[in-house]
Amino acid sequence: MPDPHSAPHAARAHERPGRSEDKRSFFRRLIEFLNPGVDSTHELIDALAEAEDKQLIDADSRVMLEGVLRLAEMTAKEVMVPTPRMDMLDIDAPYEALLRTVIDTAHSRFPVYQGERENVTGILMAKDLLKLQRAPELSVRTLVRPAMFVPESKGLNDLLRAFRINRNHMAIVVDEFGRMAGLITIEDVLEQIVGEIEDEFDGEAETGDIFALADGTWRVAGHTPLEKVNEAFGVHLGTVADADLPVAFDTIGGLVAHEMGRVPVRGEQCTLGGLQLRVLLTKGGAVRWFRVLPLARPALKDEAS
Repeated sequence: MPDPHSAPHAARAHERPGRSEDKRSFFRRLIEFLNPGVDSTHELIDALAEAEDKQLIDADSRVMLEGVLRLAEMTAKEVMVPTPRMDMLDIDAPYEALLRTVIDTAHSRFPVYQGERENVTGILMAKDLLKLQRAPELSVRTLVRPAMFVPESKGLNDLLRAFRINRNHMAIVVDEFGRMAGLITIEDVLEQIVGEIEDEFDGEAETGDIFALADGTWRVAGHTPLEKVNEAFGVHLGTVADADLPVAFDTIGGLVAHEMGRVPVRGEQCTLGGLQLRVLLTKGGAVRWFRVLPLARPALKDEAS
């Protein structure tokens, strides 16, 4: 006699594979399709290299896929900008001081604090600060947006998802005791996948140009040739007249690194040959931009013409 439960059971067994959800990520399924049997991230990366060798994917695709795989193993602490290097705005500072910081650093958003730097009250967009020029009666406090706080252990995968859901591009990172440890932006996370993202200032830096700022100082690219700096400011950096230099240097960034004994970090400054140089931006272990103040205030070439 046939089992009355056998047919429905068989039907259910037949349906189960169709209803089961594949928990594997798209990238893991792709790699396992290309190279079955991989069990670890290291093997997945090896499989990507093999796929590139077989011309199944190109080099750029391999690099991005590797970045996605590594992203899952990274935390906010590994990528964040530590607290001492954070550019912040004091909510009680005069408007002119806030605007000067925005111009000097060229960031699009800033953590805002009141009293002590640890007391972060929110995030201020640079574009919002400009509204005060047309409406001076507004208070800076009304322009501050809520800050997003995340622990150091926050995985970058989860953080990227949170950035997308909350429409935030910056988060304050706190340690296990609730103290501020640093900040992280959506650009910091995406750079782990696609590599360094060049902004509009980075593009200008490729030309090695020197730009005048509104406060009478100058923005100079780190790899600007010393010859160009000397000609613009009427100084003699790195030339025969500078007899203390044991070797010749080609760029202003190389000369400053030699004088300081290391690559300086954002905010550090030094004085060379009548120029006061403050680091505005560093990337990839090199200074991208300096803020330069000519101490003797010579007539620059551009001003004389």
